[in-house]
Amino acid sequence: MKFGICSEIFEEWGDFTRTCDYVADVGYDGIEIAPFNFGEHVKDIGPETRRGIVRDAESAGVEVIGLHWLLAGPEGLHLTCRDDATRARTAEYLIELAHFCGEIGGTRMIFGSPKQRNLEEGQTHQEGFDNARAVFERVLPALEEHGIVLCMEPLAANETNFCQSAKDTVALIDAVDHPNFQLILDTKAMVDEPLGRPDTIKKYAPHLKHYHANDENLKGPGFGPVNFAPIFGALNEIDYDGYVSVEVFDFDMGAVGIAGRSFEYMQRFV
Repeated sequence: MKFGICSEIFEEWGDFTRTCDYVADVGYDGIEIAPFNFGEHVKDIGPETRRGIVRDAESAGVEVIGLHWLLAGPEGLHLTCRDDATRARTAEYLIELAHFCGEIGGTRMIFGSPKQRNLEEGQTHQEGFDNARAVFERVLPALEEHGIVLCMEPLAANETNFCQSAKDTVALIDAVDHPNFQLILDTKAMVDEPLGRPDTIKKYAPHLKHYHANDENLKGPGFGPVNFAPIFGALNEIDYDGYVSVEVFDFDMGAVGIAGRSFEYMQRFV
């Protein structure tokens, strides 16, 4: 497996060249991009900025893994809502993101976006499911064009009311039924999984194409109560060869502390 880290951890630096150099120096293989680090809307990220991302990553010797925080930034986007025009805009935006991701060399797009997928009041799960399926199906040709796998992320009940478990998420993946639409699992988000983290990883291994490392306290791996030994044991057991990417939501330790300590902790298990 390979190790990555998310770009928003370094947002305060305001310097992608420095970020890539530091990520490489620590030992990470790749960097996962939050588009809002470069522009509020993906169309705001111009050709020179895109070329600069590629140049900085290549110069440092790190891979651009792909994109996450896909719908953060623009207003008026939603995956499951009843409004046809909103869902059409959302599909078009995801297509634009796929083009951006392909241009900078990424191969993964991680769909979390809890607020932009929540079912509306009174909306049935089946209606939301069908709407989400139709949106993702519209994006598939762009994903195929660039060789990108869009990974749907189960999120816990305290974050969303749609695709709250690996089981529900894989049902959507099976309905779309395309190799470019698969699964990401996230440590903190698996807090409610009935099988627990290791067995969830093993059960849904055929769909697993990305993994986010963090803790229930929203900090990095090794910063809280979660024991990663059985998690990495499960990943090794399924011969997982994708990225384990550090994504945190508490930045109090600063980029250097988060990146260094997370990497050092994870190396105990490989």
